[in-house]
Amino acid sequence: MQEFLLPAIKNALQAAAITTEKPVQLEKPADNKNGDYSTNIALLLSKECRRNPKELAADLIERMTFPDGTVDRITVAGPGFINFYLAPSFIMQSVEHVLVEGTGYGSSCTGKGRKAIVEYVSANPTGPLTIGRGRGGVLGDCIANLLETQGYAVTREYYFNDAGRQMQILGESVRYRYLERCGQGTAFPDTHYQGDYIRDIAEMLFAEHGSALQDSTDLGVFRDSAEAIIFSSIRKTLERIDIRHDSFFNEHTLYTTKENGKSANDEVLELLRSKGFIDRYDGATWFLTTKLGQEKDKVLVKSTGEPSYRLPDIAYHLDKYRREFDLIVNVFGADHIDEYPDVVEALRILGHDTSKMRVAINQFVTTTVNGETVKMSTRKGNADLLDLLIDDVGADATRLFFIMRGKDSHLNFDIELAKKQSKDNPVFYLQYAHARICSLLRMAAEETGFRQDGTGRHLMQKLATEPEIQLGFALLDYPEVIRSAVRLLEPQKMVEYLHSIAELYHKFYQECPILKAEPEICTARLFLSLATRQVLQNGFRILGISAPESM
Repeated sequence: MQEFLLPAIKNALQAAAITTEKPVQLEKPADNKNGDYSTNIALLLSKECRRNPKELAADLIERMTFPDGTVDRITVAGPGFINFYLAPSFIMQSVEHVLVEGTGYGSSCTGKGRKAIVEYVSANPTGPLTIGRGRGGVLGDCIANLLETQGYAVTREYYFNDAGRQMQILGESVRYRYLERCGQGTAFPDTHYQGDYIRDIAEMLFAEHGSALQDSTDLGVFRDSAEAIIFSSIRKTLERIDIRHDSFFNEHTLYTTKENGKSANDEVLELLRSKGFIDRYDGATWFLTTKLGQEKDKVLVKSTGEPSYRLPDIAYHLDKYRREFDLIVNVFGADHIDEYPDVVEALRILGHDTSKMRVAINQFVTTTVNGETVKMSTRKGNADLLDLLIDDVGADATRLFFIMRGKDSHLNFDIELAKKQSKDNPVFYLQYAHARICSLLRMAAEETGFRQDGTGRHLMQKLATEPEIQLGFALLDYPEVIRSAVRLLEPQKMVEYLHSIAELYHKFYQECPILKAEPEICTARLFLSLATRQVLQNGFRILGISAPESM
């Protein structure tokens, strides 16, 4: 919408013989009484031009030219702001692009020919999926959807943590419960996984093998069985909220010796050592992050010989670079906030362009139950399970509530609100706007013979009331909202925007008679409704929620 305003301002500066390095910026005033767009360029340049900012603004306005029918008027406000008011007919003419582009409205070719990988969820296969992991899953899925609208070829990846100490504890936990089932009164350690799902896995092993495994010291069958069962459960849970991955990267492959006799982890240590960033002391192997200005070095291999989380994570991301992705996005929980900067530094030291790597940290989730916030523990077996939440509030509310707050903010999931059938519930409010439009269009087809094929959409240019113009103008923001959400890796921007569209549509619906209006205005308002529905549908697709036609 503003692409013709910036050249007009720059041409006016040139005509006034004003040269400057200061950028010309346009903003949308908070109050539309101050115009559709505004610039402070006269204020910025008044001192160096030695002119009164109001007089300079008036002079620039005199020198501006625009395509016919685009700008209704220009005013000087306050100490020297230049405010532009677009012609209502031009705004509504622009809304026709929503209908012409349809499902492609808001998309771009910015990422065309470029590969992106988005890693998300990556939960350890040590227990059912929790609500906290679910938030990261929805955040990552929406980010992947956003990138696809910009033309990227997106790979959705799950880093499968199937190595390390936690898997040993999982195997031991199942073995303890299996021995209990066999009648051996073995004390169960407090440090192990205590959920009922461990008993269920042990029961399955007993049903298959009887007591045959009770004298075995090999944890393999216990660990591998638990891993397979739990990961199958995780995938099924994710599918319930429409999250599916294209690839799964197994952590254990980073420990596996290759033909050269080294593992991927070994190669990382060797490469960092060649750069002078590895030392061994206190029985452990250290990443010398003090050379980077940090207070302490970081352990890569513990004195026990077990790698810390940082080492396989560096090796894994080195593999991502070797797969030649143009954009690498990682969605992590807040528990990674201290670790990932070291991974980035290691990759930079090894000569990789870390500007390709983006990290989205999502904060923790708690749930409100009967007005009380409850925080739970996975290992203790009383975790807030994602499956139970989906059972309670449904897939749409689960997805939307996870992203209706910024990823950097702690999320308190209000279960009672998520189940309300009222405007207070954000998902209900959005879906009701869509259903209302669908109902209107059905009635219009029956009563007026309205066709959605585009015939008569030019009549929207006749619309000029405030609710109509506000709604139409807001629909034109959709592409920029997507770009902003991509830039910030923040789907919440989409939620806020769609909520404002729903709000403007409900106002328009209440204040502007549609089916009872004279024929041309009726048709115009129906097409404006159709454009609104298209934007809602496109946004819902990114957020991964359904677009019901009736409620």
